[in-house]
Amino acid sequence: MTPRVLIVAGSDSGGGAGIQADIRTVTMLGGHPMTAITALTAQNTLGVEAVHAVPPAFVVGQMACVAGDIGVDAVKIGMLGGGETVDAIVDELSSGCYGVPIVFDPVMVATSGSVLADERTIAGMARLARRATVITPNLPELAALTGGDVSSHDAAAMAATEYARASGVAVLVKGGHAEGDTIVDRLVGRDGEIACWSAPRIDTKHSHGTGCTLASAIAEGLGRGMTLPDAISRARLFVRIALREAPGFGAGHGPMGHQRVRLDADLGGMLPNQITLPATDHAASLAFYRALGLVPIVDSEARYARFESAGGTTLSIEAAGEIGHRAIVFLEVADMDATVAAARARGITVAEPIDQPWGWREARLADPAGNPLCLYTAGENRRFPPWRLPCPD
Repeated sequence: MTPRVLIVAGSDSGGGAGIQADIRTVTMLGGHPMTAITALTAQNTLGVEAVHAVPPAFVVGQMACVAGDIGVDAVKIGMLGGGETVDAIVDELSSGCYGVPIVFDPVMVATSGSVLADERTIAGMARLARRATVITPNLPELAALTGGDVSSHDAAAMAATEYARASGVAVLVKGGHAEGDTIVDRLVGRDGEIACWSAPRIDTKHSHGTGCTLASAIAEGLGRGMTLPDAISRARLFVRIALREAPGFGAGHGPMGHQRVRLDADLGGMLPNQITLPATDHAASLAFYRALGLVPIVDSEARYARFESAGGTTLSIEAAGEIGHRAIVFLEVADMDATVAAARARGITVAEPIDQPWGWREARLADPAGNPLCLYTAGENRRFPPWRLPCPD
């Protein structure tokens, strides 16, 4: 399916966040983005220089126009533009066209530090939150919404739980503003923590639009029928790959590389995105594939090497004595256990999944002709393992 995602948010003239990031995210994930622009901004990577709010009636006019004709499978709400706009949006969402998941990203401060919401707007967000499926504040936004202590993971989780209990909405607390080398994101509901994710912090200043991107990716996932935890998991992977692929534009907090997130996120099925070929002469094979234009990203002691293509697929060479003399096609899946169970239910013999020391989870099988296949999950480790070679100049 192609989920129809209505994005209600402001425009970023620098293209890193806002409507621009939302459109790029939904498109890359396979959805159809529709927009209702709440405000125009004059901004770049250094900050916001001016904001021009769109009249509330015109904001809801954009919403009603597309909802009445094209239809909506999910709504993402970001920068709101003012208190009157908040009230108008809530009234519009209360009509009969929006019985769909709503992801609310309470945009208050840009990555550069520019304030994007006044006190009246923040006050109106409580009413809007009650219409949402999930709200996705970072730590400063959570503090502004709740007035609570967010100085530690436990304190933030408690503040979010109290907010979830009062508003009846799930809260995804984003931990990017916390100290430390590990980022922890928590999904909490009225009864406490539902799910938790942690991953190493990616060292980059080019992080403009992370919140917008995450919320839009969650909305796209919910619109195609994914559960909230699964939609969040996929969205987090999308953001992390986009951070790693940031093009480095601008002197400040630059945009991420949405356009480079290819074959990395679950698009609703198997992805044949990795092939391993036997090699009898490692150095010769390494030189051959490099000469063809593939970029080496792993080279392991004359035994194994992995290459990346411009389209995002990867190809590996491995010593023939390790894998035999046949190529292995790797099919990436989002849910290994469910995929293995479904294959076995159809009479296909699949080995038990194994957690490999290189960070992949693999389950081996063969087709009727005896060609070896491997179902696997790898996430970032397919293209960005900890031992990835430096990017060529």
